Amino acid sequence: MQMQFEDAYKEVYEIVKPKYKLFTAGPVACFPEVLEIMKVQMFSHRAKEYKIVHMDTVERLKKFLEVEKGEVLLFPSSGTGIMEASIRNGVSKGGKVLVTIIGAFGKRYKEVVESNGRNAVVLEYEPGKAVKPEDLDEALKKNPDVEAVTITYNETSTGVLNPLPELAKVAKEHDKLVFVDAVSAMGGADIKVTKWGIDVVFGSSQKAFGVPPGLAIGAFSEEFIEIANKAEEKGWYFDVPKYIKYQDKKQGTPSTPPVPQVLGLNVVLRIIEKMGGKEEWLKMYQKRAEMVRNGVREIGLEVLAEPGYESPTITAVLTPEGIKGEDVYNAMRERGFELAKGYGEGIKEKTFRIGHMGYMTFEDIEEMLQNLKEVIEDLKKKA
Repeated sequence: MQMQFEDAYKEVYEIVKPKYKLFTAGPVACFPEVLEIMKVQMFSHRAKEYKIVHMDTVERLKKFLEVEKGEVLLFPSSGTGIMEASIRNGVSKGGKVLVTIIGAFGKRYKEVVESNGRNAVVLEYEPGKAVKPEDLDEALKKNPDVEAVTITYNETSTGVLNPLPELAKVAKEHDKLVFVDAVSAMGGADIKVTKWGIDVVFGSSQKAFGVPPGLAIGAFSEEFIEIANKAEEKGWYFDVPKYIKYQDKKQGTPSTPPVPQVLGLNVVLRIIEKMGGKEEWLKMYQKRAEMVRNGVREIGLEVLAEPGYESPTITAVLTPEGIKGEDVYNAMRERGFELAKGYGEGIKEKTFRIGHMGYMTFEDIEEMLQNLKEVIEDLKKKA
């Protein structure tokens, strides 16, 4: 298609044209195949073509997330939208929720609980630590009246992967709903929704799936849906039963979905299949994470996450004495690498983060680590 106003395009392109290799916390670099499909001219989200892609995407996600009972839904929002939906649809007004916090995004769940008229009971750890099943068991014994437990599967601010299967098992032993923030985990860490007893789990397109932002993915158990059907004052935009109804009857969403992102996600799910399936895809993520962690340790740096709980999608790195995380971030940016600054109370200045999500090669990781080594050496001399 010929552009009539190419100068308008060029003016904006000059601002945003790619300058860096992305090792960020998200949005991340997208697969070329994703960018290509997203260039397709728009069409109605009520058209037959969209309905085919929408339902195919949902079925592929059910397989990937191992949803044997329940529903997978697509939301035109960020993952935080489904975070709010979990509370409004699944917890009674004034009801209690046990919020586990291991970093900044666990704190966000607490804010969402409280801003929606529910009460948060907190189980909190220092940054770098994971939730321990025995602690959760004890907290639930002390608070038998909570209706649900929230778990940040992968804490983006600290690079910690919580032991989700074990934590969900404990919560279910206490007959509680299990709500999982998997924004920086979904697509990069294993999720078995039905087998693990998860009631709500949500992710976002712009993280491990390597698609631009704007699309949230949610999986919901039969138990949660039953509760949501009876819930009052759910609002309109994040009314889960409404989404189920529209998907069943119209093969779409109540409001206009981000069509390009849905197309992109569908392509990624097909790429996963062609790579050999979920197991091979997750092995790729694990290999990336190990390369990054081993590489930063060889430089002489330490990882924030406690051993055995390291994230497969993002690594938070402690800076040497006298060096701020922002100094590392800025120096790497000058070399053409976009890392992520430290994030969260108490760790913002003394950490920087390396995302290993989206489109990148192992050669890209090696190149980034070599530059990081030189940056750290330079900064140490100046400190």
